[in-house]
Amino acid sequence: MSRVTLPDDRTDARPQSRIEGFAPIGAYAAIGDGRTVALVAADGAVDWLTMPTIASPTVFAAMLDPARGGRFALAPAVPARSARRYLAGTNVLQTEFVTEHGRVRVTDWLATQDGALLPWLELCRRIEWVSGSVPMRWRLEPRFEYGAEAGMPQERGGVPVFVHHRHQLAILSLDAGEPQISRGAVDGAFEGTEGTDALLALIGVDNEPIPIPPREEIEVRLEGTIGGWRRWISGMNYAGEWPHAVSRSALALKLLVYAPTGAIAAAPTTSLPERLGGERNFDYRFAWVRDTSFSLVAFDNLGFREALHGSLSWLLSASARTHPRLGVFYGIDGSVPEGQSQLDLRGYRGSTPVNLGNGASGQLQLGAYGDFFQTVWQYVRNGNMLDPSTGTRLAEVAAALAGIWRRPDSGIWELQGQERQYTSSKIGCWVAFDRAARLADQGQIPADGAARWRAEAEAVARLVEDDCWWPERGAYRMAAGMEALDASVLLMARMGYGDPAGERMNGTIDAVAEELDAGWPLLHRYTGMASEEGAFVACSFWLVEALALAGRRDEAVRRMEAMLETANDVGLLSEEIDPGSRELLGNFPQGLSHLALVNAAAILEETRSGT
Repeated sequence: MSRVTLPDDRTDARPQSRIEGFAPIGAYAAIGDGRTVALVAADGAVDWLTMPTIASPTVFAAMLDPARGGRFALAPAVPARSARRYLAGTNVLQTEFVTEHGRVRVTDWLATQDGALLPWLELCRRIEWVSGSVPMRWRLEPRFEYGAEAGMPQERGGVPVFVHHRHQLAILSLDAGEPQISRGAVDGAFEGTEGTDALLALIGVDNEPIPIPPREEIEVRLEGTIGGWRRWISGMNYAGEWPHAVSRSALALKLLVYAPTGAIAAAPTTSLPERLGGERNFDYRFAWVRDTSFSLVAFDNLGFREALHGSLSWLLSASARTHPRLGVFYGIDGSVPEGQSQLDLRGYRGSTPVNLGNGASGQLQLGAYGDFFQTVWQYVRNGNMLDPSTGTRLAEVAAALAGIWRRPDSGIWELQGQERQYTSSKIGCWVAFDRAARLADQGQIPADGAARWRAEAEAVARLVEDDCWWPERGAYRMAAGMEALDASVLLMARMGYGDPAGERMNGTIDAVAEELDAGWPLLHRYTGMASEEGAFVACSFWLVEALALAGRRDEAVRRMEAMLETANDVGLLSEEIDPGSRELLGNFPQGLSHLALVNAAAILEETRSGT
């Protein structure tokens, strides 16, 4: 079996600390299998895992409650420092622990069958002694239903198994010590020397018989899992200046694609706070129309055409359930989410509430219509064709939008109770009408509404130019009549609204960069957020895009390179960043942040080559 290892001269191994049991958000790395995602802390604890899907209740939720959430810990039994990385071109994680008397390497992965889904969940942890002798210990303590219930382990044929209603979890300890069963947990301790190895495998099923695969089969699947990730990323078409950051972002985005349907979750977590101790804690384990659109643009920019087709097909199927209205987001199974409730968990470092579901599901967000039509336009522009049924549906959506676009809405930032004529929402309406007319011109959708859609696009543009322009500031406002700025307005450059290098766009760029500055190179989302939350990562990449399209590429490159430094040690980005401490905040890893990076890199490459 081939072994990909960390270089022996790594010097960045460091001690890992927790605050009241909480690891920093930036201390986590993500692994996944196309159904769910696990988060592994730098100290070796798996503190987050949902089963069987990314949207299911947790098995491990120590990220949100170290005492009650549950985890799968594995670490040296003596003081240690750690360094880690992903194996090149994969979402397989490798952590090396350095102790006084030796070094040990742990490889973590969620297994696939040569890149395809396994019928069961298989979370594997291989331990290899690099030098000396290091004692190790592990503890498995799952807590089901978001920490509400502790499973009672029982031994079956020498294998500890947790049973909770439909769920079964078996832990295989292969040269990793004799499992010791206690109330609600299984523990093990073992020690090895240079050249030896051990394996832990957590097998999970949902209302099915539970397989107990032999060690050889598990280790062969590691090679298949590595090969599957590398085959996928080898299809990436990017020849720009930041291949490592772009490929890592693509792999992070791939973790968020729910393989059975093609839905793209915004993030694998819920309620990681936008400010420590704050209340802006949301469940992001749904597929937003906006994020799906941005993700598909990113996949298209990288040459992943099959991802564009699969996820567009899912979006069309899911949106049929609310036709002709577009939902803000949908469940990864295509369902229409309803309501929000609170979980009885401590919350990350005391940040409550911990939410299940997302209350934005019933909002009117007009910008989603532009995202929807932009996704379809991107698909057709690549030479693909729509079927007649889809074309008719799209025409009906455009007709429905024509009747509602003048309404105030909650905007891209989902501002409950603050409905306004948001500039970014109106630009989304312009995009929807513009793309609908273009699709009609190409015969992709019925043409009888094309003249109206062009007229509506012109009406939207008049509203934006007359009511959303702020002459005294020389910039587009956040909303008509508001004396505030919004970083999302920068997206108009990419959407083809107006002149991206014109006076009004340049004025908006400068005003946003000045007023929303959160300390180089960070930006807040909109005016007034400095005291409410951290800097919003995607906004800084949107500024990079706008600068590049405005012909200010040198400024864009400087910001781009500074933003790449905000990722954690394995290249993952959060939703937000604390401007003072630079600590990562919000749900993690955040799809919107990574796709903003990819799209900014693509636009910088276009402006460099002149294509």
